[in-house]
Amino acid sequence: MLNNDGPRSHVMNVLRVLAVAGAYFAAAKVGLRQELVGGQVTPLWPPTGIALACLLLMGIRFWPGITLGAFLVNLSIGPTLPAVVAISVGNTLAPVCAYLMLVRARFSIELDRLRDALALVFLGALMGMVISATVGSGALLLAGGLQSSDFWPTWSVWWAGDAMGVLVITPILLVLRTSRTPWDAHLSRWIEAIALAVGTLLVTLVATMSSINLLFLVFPFLIWAALRFQLAGATACALIVVTVAIVAAAQGSGPFAKHDLFLNMVTLQAFNGAASLTALLLAAIIAERNQAHDKLEQICTRLMEVADRVDRHRPADQQVPLQQAIVPGTVRHERHTG
Repeated sequence: MLNNDGPRSHVMNVLRVLAVAGAYFAAAKVGLRQELVGGQVTPLWPPTGIALACLLLMGIRFWPGITLGAFLVNLSIGPTLPAVVAISVGNTLAPVCAYLMLVRARFSIELDRLRDALALVFLGALMGMVISATVGSGALLLAGGLQSSDFWPTWSVWWAGDAMGVLVITPILLVLRTSRTPWDAHLSRWIEAIALAVGTLLVTLVATMSSINLLFLVFPFLIWAALRFQLAGATACALIVVTVAIVAAAQGSGPFAKHDLFLNMVTLQAFNGAASLTALLLAAIIAERNQAHDKLEQICTRLMEVADRVDRHRPADQQVPLQQAIVPGTVRHERHTG
């Protein structure tokens, strides 16, 4: 009997590669709306976050989709064909190397440990994206698309944009993989979630439109999101904050007015990085605390079972009420899930 699983599997893999390329291309078109350097360097590059998330969720064998998507995007904006090829290779190598480093660090896509959040920040974002920034900026310089004096400003924007794509987009996609709409949640939880989203948006708009530097006002909302809604709420609010800040920086409004590109980029990326790190790390800490609480409850349950078995073998006048032996309520605390 012929085995049809092989050809069918190949077809499905090809479709997945094309889906990755399509997602990369669509996200790139959105990211290019806020380009700041050379028509193709942006402060937030969503395709990088999508690429890394696809590798983490689907496996490294789907890297051709990243290359294809990057090539199609850069084909219309690159200065020369060799530069387009080089940039596409750099855009592929960066998430692939970031993926390999995360695998080496035993990264968990659940993002429920502090070490996972730190690995995503330092290995996936800060270290991995050096490759794409270096290859891309170097290709533009060699192709005549950049002046030598513009290399480092372009490199810094490129690196920060790719890193922000990993910090903002990748966690959201990892959360969407397992998140379910809590239709059975109490009405008060829905009201709180809506109030959090609206409040985050309004405060960020005020902070980015005011001539006074009020960007610090968004951090209580990010802390609120991480404490009450964990990773799902933290990533969503971080996306709101980062998006509004990027639009404000591109328009030169609020704290980004009357400054040159370099100073605006330093301010923007420092703020976006601090906001994303606050949300991501705090959410991971809360998730880790909840795991510790669950393990402690399991231990208490097992101790209660052991104490119950031991107590059954004692004489009736020496038995101790089970409630006095172990009181699990002493380790109980309120948990909130997104």
